[in-house]
Amino acid sequence: ITVTDASADAKNGAPVAGFDDVSSGDYYAQAVQWAVNAGVTTGTGANTFSPDNTVTRAEAVTFLWRAAGEPAPASSASSFSDVTDRSAYYYDAVLWAAQEGITTGAGGGRFDLNSTLSYDQIFTFLCRAAGETASGDDWSAAAVNWASSNGLTDGLSFTAKADCPRSDVVYCLWKQLGGGETVQDPSQGVPAGSGDL
Repeated sequence: ITVTDASADAKNGAPVAGFDDVSSGDYYAQAVQWAVNAGVTTGTGANTFSPDNTVTRAEAVTFLWRAAGEPAPASSASSFSDVTDRSAYYYDAVLWAAQEGITTGAGGGRFDLNSTLSYDQIFTFLCRAAGETASGDDWSAAAVNWASSNGLTDGLSFTAKADCPRSDVVYCLWKQLGGGETVQDPSQGVPAGSGDL
C-alpha cells in the first residue's frame, strides 16, 4: 500500500499530466491537465509540454480546433501555399480556422505555420472562435478588453504585444471552455511518441 500526501506533492511540485516540465504548483497546471483530458494537447514529446515556448500559429489553431471537437472543414483543399501536407497535425485545423473566420492567414496566400503569436493575436483568435467580435479603433486594445471582460486574463501577467507561451494559451482556453474547474486526474499520462508537433 502506498500512501501519498497531496499537499506535500503540491509543495514539491509533482508532475502534472505526465509532463516533467509542468508541476502541480504552476498556475496553469489545472489548465494543462484539462487540456490533456479534453484532447486539446498531447504535448511536444513523451514527457514534455514546453510551457514556456511561444505558441505558433499552427499550434494555436490546432488547440482551438481540438477544443471545438475537431470539426471537419467544409473543404479539404487548402487555399494557403504553405499548408499542403494533408497528413500534418495542423492541416484540418488550419482549413477549419480559415473557414470559420478565425484567421485569414498572414498575407500573400500563406498561413505562416511557424510564426509565433502575441497575446493580443491569441485573444483575437479566441474571440473569433467564440463567434464574437472585439470592436474598437485599436484592434489590439479591443482584443485585450474582450479577453479581460470574459475573465480570460484573470491570474495572468502579460503585455499585449509580448510573445504568448503555450502555457497561457491553454490557460485561456481552460478559462473560456473548461470553466476553470478543478481537474482531478493526476494519473493521466501522455502516450510516448505523440505530440502537437
